[in-house]
Amino acid sequence: MTPPVFAHGNLRLYLLALLEERPRHGYELIQALSERFGGTYSPSAGTIYPRLSKLEEEGLVTKSTDGRKTVYEITDAGRAELDARRHELDAIEDDLTDSVRRLADGVRAEVNDAMRSLRAELASAAREAKRQATSASASATAAANATHLESARAVHEADLAINEFRQQLRTDLRTHAHRGSLGPESVALLKSRLAEVRADVLATLAER
Repeated sequence: MTPPVFAHGNLRLYLLALLEERPRHGYELIQALSERFGGTYSPSAGTIYPRLSKLEEEGLVTKSTDGRKTVYEITDAGRAELDARRHELDAIEDDLTDSVRRLADGVRAEVNDAMRSLRAELASAAREAKRQATSASASATAAANATHLESARAVHEADLAINEFRQQLRTDLRTHAHRGSLGPESVALLKSRLAEVRADVLATLAER
């Protein structure tokens, strides 16, 4: 069983630390936590909002409405609690480093398991193709299996490449968004380039 990312009570204190940096709405807090974990962990709304409500009840944060968003801001009482427990934040950061490492190891293990499973499937398909190829009447079937195997391997490799690109780009975008350097022009460029790549790939497939 995977141990929890945050020890009991640590997420509450960490949310105060994030709000001390600047007021944020709930989704921004989720994004900030995801950035701290390099995209390997993203808390759910069901994890964040009840804790924010509890902090508000305790008078440690306040909330206000900005359009359709609810913005949370630390109070003087919240800053006082942070100051009193400042030494605990260093320990929490150490725990987060261990959690990031543990989650990254888990991701690598999942990738390795997927690769081992693929190799086993490839070996099984190769044996089946060899068995069917022993008869002349099965030669066409073997060729079809080989083509299917090649396509399946290509799809798997494409999935790995897309997931790796998505993970790396998501982390980069959130980092720049946190710095305030991500604007609509960057998103428009991303959409345009992705559309171009998709069109190029489909054109290549149409030529086969």
